[in-house]
Amino acid sequence: MSREELTKIILPEEKIPKFWYNVQADMPNLPAPGLNPKTKKPLTPNDLTPIFPMSLIEQEVSTERFIEIPEKVREIYKQWRPSPLFRAHRLEKALDTPCRIYYKYEGVSPVGSHKLNSAVPQAYFNKEAGIKRLTTETGAGQWGTALSLACKMFDLACTVYMVRISFKQKPYRRVFMETYGAECLPSPSDRTEIGRKVLLEHPDTPGTLGIAISEAIEDAVQRDDTNYALGSVLNHVSLHQSIIGQEVKLQMEMVDDYPDVVIGCCGGGSNLAGIAFPFLPDKLQGKNVRLVAVEPAACPSLTKGTFAYDYCDVAGLTPLLKMYTLGSHFTPAGIHAGGLRYHGVSTLVSQLYHDGLLEAKAVKQKGVFEAAILFAQTEGIIPAPESSHAIRTAIDEAFRRQRRRKKQKYCLQS
Repeated sequence: MSREELTKIILPEEKIPKFWYNVQADMPNLPAPGLNPKTKKPLTPNDLTPIFPMSLIEQEVSTERFIEIPEKVREIYKQWRPSPLFRAHRLEKALDTPCRIYYKYEGVSPVGSHKLNSAVPQAYFNKEAGIKRLTTETGAGQWGTALSLACKMFDLACTVYMVRISFKQKPYRRVFMETYGAECLPSPSDRTEIGRKVLLEHPDTPGTLGIAISEAIEDAVQRDDTNYALGSVLNHVSLHQSIIGQEVKLQMEMVDDYPDVVIGCCGGGSNLAGIAFPFLPDKLQGKNVRLVAVEPAACPSLTKGTFAYDYCDVAGLTPLLKMYTLGSHFTPAGIHAGGLRYHGVSTLVSQLYHDGLLEAKAVKQKGVFEAAILFAQTEGIIPAPESSHAIRTAIDEAFRRQRRRKKQKYCLQS
């Protein structure tokens, strides 16, 4: 079968990457150091040990290009990795475009998203450190679902603080988490001091990821057997997600192709980092490839935010990070893409965007849903609201290129 005829590009299981790719090894400028929230001095490992195991702290600051994936993690990865890369033939036909559009389908994971790529190693490293319980936040529920399953795999208890608007909009996600054995609470909740404070001042608040993070951290620091896990933003999360883009590069080689544009939705940054970061070395070596972050117009951290030190949460319990931010107290509208309703962006994504190595676009919800419907009707997969932001931008890019009648290839993550 010719390259043009292939629809599903499957990488053999033995080709699962054995190492995560660390973008910090190749960045022209590393992000500014995080600051202790109390002293405002650069973070030390000891500042992070109350909520993270040392193995993850080491990954957070490492500049080694490749970090080995533990064998136990790789064995679990085999349940859904390598994930398929699809050629969107029917979408191309519907658009009447000469462009070749590919999408990496992370929906084959047990929880239906890319989040398990980081949840599994985070649970593993915490288990190795003797931790018994993890707390976390979740927006739309994908990360909470992933960590719930990962904790069950390693016999850890799990408590998830789910942003209140998503808790109401997506009750099935709460059911998923509880099915995997986790406790799921709407945030803000009456479980924590910060939750009670927010509810007292704003009883009708839809909640934010910043509030949920504060609750999860407050909960974690009160118990010696408990740590906190974050599903995006931090360097070690981007590291774990790099397995996606590494697979994509191998799969593109299988069909003798290479993308002109790599597109990912962007909230905290893990989705974008996963697919785009492994292409950065090529770009730095002169390859003509664009890396595009797509965010909601309702929460445009990159396109409208300020590049400055800010807290990752509302209560100021987290370190101050140099990132593009709308302010830790910013409350975005209750859009359906709950996973993108975050006030800030990964320091790695922020620095690369600041250096002009990444592009960013903000799109509105109506257009996103229109793109999602077209994708569902042509490719047969109903995409998540978050992934649909990348689909919207890929379609817009195809239309723009079509007007110039110049063939392009695209790679996006669904």
